[in-house]
Amino acid sequence: MTEGPTITTIAQRAGVSIASVSRVLNGLPTRPETERRVLQAAGELGYVPNSVARSLKSRRSNQVGFAIADIGNPAYLAMIREIQPLLKAAGYRLVLHSTGSDIAEEIEVLRGLGERYADGLIMVPLRMTEEHLKMFHAARAPIVIIGAAPDGAPVDNVRTDSRTGVRLALAHLHALGRRRIGFLNGPPDTVPGAARAAGWAEASRALGLPAGPELTEVGDFYRADGAAAAGRLLDRVPDLDALVCANDLIALGALDVLRRRGRRVPDDVAVTGMDDTDLATLAWPALTSVSLGSAERGRAAAGLLLDRLAGDGQGPRVVTVEPRLVVRGSTAGQETP
Repeated sequence: MTEGPTITTIAQRAGVSIASVSRVLNGLPTRPETERRVLQAAGELGYVPNSVARSLKSRRSNQVGFAIADIGNPAYLAMIREIQPLLKAAGYRLVLHSTGSDIAEEIEVLRGLGERYADGLIMVPLRMTEEHLKMFHAARAPIVIIGAAPDGAPVDNVRTDSRTGVRLALAHLHALGRRRIGFLNGPPDTVPGAARAAGWAEASRALGLPAGPELTEVGDFYRADGAAAAGRLLDRVPDLDALVCANDLIALGALDVLRRRGRRVPDDVAVTGMDDTDLATLAWPALTSVSLGSAERGRAAAGLLLDRLAGDGQGPRVVTVEPRLVVRGSTAGQETP
């Protein structure tokens, strides 16, 4: 096997010392002419730096992890589109982890921070456990949580208020004259599921609307689960005139079922989603949805982490992104920009 180029062969080709080559390849100051000759020789010889060895020496990987529940969820894709270019501009690669919201998977990602596979981590956990909190305290690299972080956690936190988001959706439907309104939620043992259930109960009471368990169905935050939940709810309460859905994927599943059953949207049943993903504008009719600022949360999380990586030593910080209702055809209201 032919041995690849080394700093010795580069030094010979460039006519400089090995020490000079080492300084150039490690980004240390040197004379411009020396740097030019070394880089030219390295390029001619096809030299590829050993990034693994360099990271072991510097204790930096120049990588940042991003752990999410579902790589196919467009809300997370909106975050990625904002996070990746900010990290790239700062010299970091983004490493994705799709955990399936499995707690054991998330704990393994957190444990991996101790092995220096990444210099920092952005995480969107759907469930928060004592084991998460323990790993936050043990982490040897900065962590930013998108979602609600527990009190006392040594992490930066970007959150939104999905309780208010549900209230916005319900108030909009009530203003349109809808009174038999059902709620399709994700798992109530998750952070977003619990918050959205609380928002539903609070808003229903405030508006004088019925909010008993017969008007609620629970599935998961996926389109197929939304369709199944919508079918069960419509079987039980066939005279529903509106549906509040805990995310856009659930809402798309509900639209599928309503279409199959011959229920017109929004004439017979108005539908709202949450997250305001790209799918909301592609649905038919276009989906009214509560924006939780996925892109904005991604930008904020990247900014917080880059501050930490640059040496910011202040205590844990919290950034809150306010929800906003975006009205489209699925509720028959006038569309908002």
